[in-house]
Amino acid sequence: MAMISRVPLPGPSAATRRAAAVLLACACALPARAQQPPAAPAAAAPAGCPAPQDLPPAALVGLWHAEFGRGQPPVALLLELHAEHAGSLAGALVRDGARSRVAADLDDGAFTLEESPDGQRIAATWLGELVAGSCGREIRGEWRPREGAARSFVLRRVGNW
Repeated sequence: MAMISRVPLPGPSAATRRAAAVLLACACALPARAQQPPAAPAAAAPAGCPAPQDLPPAALVGLWHAEFGRGQPPVALLLELHAEHAGSLAGALVRDGARSRVAADLDDGAFTLEESPDGQRIAATWLGELVAGSCGREIRGEWRPREGAARSFVLRRVGNW
């Protein structure tokens, strides 16, 4: 994994800055669905939908919406291919108007993401699994902050990214 704490991330490119602006705009437009419990995963895989372990990291590139359950604010997440680490992802997330940098990996259907507000120290780790039948459009798992209690999360792809 492209560790945030060990490898300094490069400054954002113009494309990343534009994507972050889109991410922020989308985050502001997200519905306040955090008061509702996360919906159940898809029941059956549509025809042609690959198994989670067959999806490459590039399949996760795009805009995502994270829910943490009742009373928690939603999070917008933008993932791109990591510029320096082949097979890894990088990007940004917006929570309550604050932006953090992220580095992520997808290995055999297992999703790992490290979140850092300063690009140096890891503030939280996301550990999840791609949901079978979601065609790579849903990830469920646990968000583990450096301090405090872990929480379940559901990540869902936004639109047709």
